[in-house]
Amino acid sequence: MEQELFLENSYQTSCKTFIEEINENKVILNQTVFYPTGGGQPFDTGILKQGNEGFKVIKVKREQGKIVHYLEDTTNLSVGEIMAQIDWDRRYRFMKYHTLLHVIAGHLYNKFGALATSNEIYEDNRARIDIKFEEEVPEDYFSSMEQEIHKIIEGNHMVSTRSLPREEVENIPGSIKTVINLLPKSIQMIRLVSISELDEQACGGTHVKSTSEIGLFSFTKIKNKGKNTKRMEVVFND
Repeated sequence: MEQELFLENSYQTSCKTFIEEINENKVILNQTVFYPTGGGQPFDTGILKQGNEGFKVIKVKREQGKIVHYLEDTTNLSVGEIMAQIDWDRRYRFMKYHTLLHVIAGHLYNKFGALATSNEIYEDNRARIDIKFEEEVPEDYFSSMEQEIHKIIEGNHMVSTRSLPREEVENIPGSIKTVINLLPKSIQMIRLVSISELDEQACGGTHVKSTSEIGLFSFTKIKNKGKNTKRMEVVFND
């Protein structure tokens, strides 16, 4: 299995690697910095450099256990050594959004026992998270929620990761918001992302090192998605 460097260091933008397989416009590498679509986070784009030529990566996804890089054109590309480089601005924006969604989920879990049921980061610079509350929350709370979360972000909480056996993760009381049972039983090591004392949950995405990197954001939409469930859309104030 190829080495997934984005899990080890979300800030790594390039790597030397080796093309193991080329199938039409699809390429498999022995290690990669490219994040494949997953967990609500879009894929990375960028280029593969071989010799004096650059080959544009337009999509990355998991297929049959492999990370597949879709290229705009593979003409003149051959099996062998290359340099892989991601579009850093795109990746960093997704990292900030992903961490922001964790902060929102952690805050609402700690305050209300609410659970995040799904989330998605969009390519047009916005994201959303669905939160299921244990009971109805007064509507006037949501007007003050944004200010509360901004205070958390400004608190410069550190973000870290660790991996634990599935059995151990399943026994962590109350701190894991992702429903572990939804993960395939074949996944026996679970990667956890922690934001200081605020939040810890199973996640295979990329994140910033500190909440202070997230910056300013706004809730643009908050709407009902079923009983005691809210869909919240956020956007950065760039």
